[in-house]
Amino acid sequence: MSTGLYQRHRKRPELNLVPLVDVLVMLIFFAFVTMQFKSATTMNLTLPKVETAGKSELKESLTVSISKEGAVEVNGRPTNLAGLQELVKEIGAISKDITVLIRSDENTPLRFVTEAMDTCRKQGLNRIRLQSR
Repeated sequence: MSTGLYQRHRKRPELNLVPLVDVLVMLIFFAFVTMQFKSATTMNLTLPKVETAGKSELKESLTVSISKEGAVEVNGRPTNLAGLQELVKEIGAISKDITVLIRSDENTPLRFVTEAMDTCRKQGLNRIRLQSR
């Protein structure tokens, strides 16, 4: 018996990476296609942190968002301070009991916030709250 003629060498098992990469690319592509992105009109605000802030839920409110640069949004719609004045005037004619929620970035200059508050108070909307995190 000669062991040299019938000796078999076993092939080392290999992991074929090409199909693995193909499946991974398809999964990533599927994730991007089905992903839902937030609307681009939402301001990216970092609200200031307040330790004593309470939890309050507002049913009827007017939300005013102010960015660091002074850009204003009212209930998600972009406007400016003159537009804010017109909207507050219309809402103030309907009801004076609506709560105004002012959201501003933690680095927003105080003058933008006080202008928005002053605009609301001039029209009789005195229920003003500042949102924090």
